[in-house]
Amino acid sequence: MFNLVVLTGRLTADPELKTTPNGISVTSFTIANDIGYGDNKKTAFINVVAWRQTAEFITRNFTKGSLIGIEGSIQTRRYTDKNGNNRTAFEVVANNVQFVGVKEKSEENKDILNDFSEHLQELNEADEDLPF
Repeated sequence: MFNLVVLTGRLTADPELKTTPNGISVTSFTIANDIGYGDNKKTAFINVVAWRQTAEFITRNFTKGSLIGIEGSIQTRRYTDKNGNNRTAFEVVANNVQFVGVKEKSEENKDILNDFSEHLQELNEADEDLPF
């Protein structure tokens, strides 16, 4: 049987890293995912949980509004709410995440890109002197 989810969406808030009593890193967050087009466009808000290194990576690199790609599986949990009602929660457990789209350029990134571009230009000029 398959339980595979692949999503992209924008974080609705900054993810917060927490630690279980056993010392395991975890973060829970929600992404906004658009469904449909034009007048039929709707937004789904999907709860996501990530554990260990994945949780640490997300909290270091993503903030509210960041576009994120997620590969994972659907998990259900049963619990009793504060009124004594039995509830079921559905969430995506993120196994792999990645950057989607263009990350904003900070001044440091701009300097790195400029240095890299200058280095590439020097290499291209040096290639012109090669006999092949």
